[in-house]
Amino acid sequence: MELIIVHYHFRPGGVRRVIEFATPHLLHALRPHVERVVLASGEAPDAAWLRQFKTTLAPTPVRCCIEPTLGYAAESHHRPGRLKTFLNELLRSAGAQNAVVWLHNPGVGRNLTMVREFSRACALRGVRLLLHHHDWWFDNRWARWREMQRAGARTLTEAGRSVFAAAPNIRHAAINQADASILQRHFGSQAAWLPNPASLAPTPTPARVCHARRWLRDELGDNSPVWLMACRVLRRKNIAEALLLTRWLRPEAWLVTTAAASSADEKPYARKLLEAARRHGWRLRLGLLHDNESSKPSVAELMAASEVVVFTSLLEGFGLPYLETAAAQRPLIARALPNVAPDLARFGFRFPQLYNDVLVPPRFFDWNAESQRQARLVRHWRNQLPRACRLMLRAPSFSHNQPVAFSQLTLDAQLEVLAVPPQESWRFCAPLNPFLRRWRERAEQAALRGTSWPRTANRWLSGLAYARRFIELLDAPALRPPDDSRATAAQQDFLRAKLNAPIHPLLWSKT
Repeated sequence: MELIIVHYHFRPGGVRRVIEFATPHLLHALRPHVERVVLASGEAPDAAWLRQFKTTLAPTPVRCCIEPTLGYAAESHHRPGRLKTFLNELLRSAGAQNAVVWLHNPGVGRNLTMVREFSRACALRGVRLLLHHHDWWFDNRWARWREMQRAGARTLTEAGRSVFAAAPNIRHAAINQADASILQRHFGSQAAWLPNPASLAPTPTPARVCHARRWLRDELGDNSPVWLMACRVLRRKNIAEALLLTRWLRPEAWLVTTAAASSADEKPYARKLLEAARRHGWRLRLGLLHDNESSKPSVAELMAASEVVVFTSLLEGFGLPYLETAAAQRPLIARALPNVAPDLARFGFRFPQLYNDVLVPPRFFDWNAESQRQARLVRHWRNQLPRACRLMLRAPSFSHNQPVAFSQLTLDAQLEVLAVPPQESWRFCAPLNPFLRRWRERAEQAALRGTSWPRTANRWLSGLAYARRFIELLDAPALRPPDDSRATAAQQDFLRAKLNAPIHPLLWSKT
């Protein structure tokens, strides 16, 4: 058997961490049946990461199959015929039914042609295909609709049939309970909740932590405390909010992200943040672990060397950064995301510094200009939405007399709030966010609280548990006959759920 792992890329991020953590456990559970692991992607993985991945999986061999048409459609300029030819060769070499294809993030909408062709090719040969859903194009990523149309998904129905393909050989997995419940409603035993694996990893040695602290000191130019965001630079990470919290709670600290922007869509956001930080002298560094990762501390070592981990994301499919912070035994300040917090609680985690929103008064930004910006954004995005979705989209509304959630502002307005001296903005914002006073007292004493790794977590998150659920899903009985109406109905339920969620302008614009 071949285990064929498919992703648009193997850049640093949550999907790659799932793959590198889970694959050894899958091989152990499937042995001796898996003879080879194949990494199929639109671009070659980092050489150091690939060496480590091969070492971890040894003696099972690992083969890379790189074809640019597997990458993001917006970044690919290759003939569609190349994709079909590539898939025919890939699956022919695997044998008729002697393969499992583990395809990641089909629902993000970055290459529906690739997802559709994989479904077609696997169905033709009876190859088992697991569509592993991490993110969704309709979950505040509405820019993807035009991108998908240009890639050939002309209607909402066509998009749904690609993302929610229905066939006896296809299974669907979601990484949180909220999404899994919708999938199971329509696909029954062919869908499951597959929470991402995580473990209480060994703590870095004191020598490695000291090395990481020295490295941070050299990179940042001083010995100030570091508040870390273990992420790439993405708009949905809501980095300006993390900077606001850092400046209020620990003004002398640096806010640092581990990785820079890797997608062309995210680079304008990163540039605007950095330009504002340089202009105002804010203590912000983006992407410390760029270039050669092997010569620098690991993310775990940077976490251990940092005073606090901050996670202000607007949108996540799964709470991996929460778990990594707990494993590192570091204090965490984070948003309580509504689709993630219930899962964390079910695993047994309790995080002392979670919050829903940070409220700010409209006096700290140009309310008229912001109202006009948001009205333009709403009009722009309504015009980009599928016709059936336009009436469901809720326009944001706020009064110039009422506090507004910082997360519901555009980046322009967020930067205006940050430009206010922190002592002044704190004076007006602390009464609106009473939890911050207690956190500030703890931060001043370097006494923000961490969380312990509960024993109940392993029942859900261990590699063994992951492999068991993975195999149970593959072996689950198929619904017969396959019915394309399941795809349409599932997508409609998701659209209703996601369009009723809070809307964040950061996700509507590249800046």
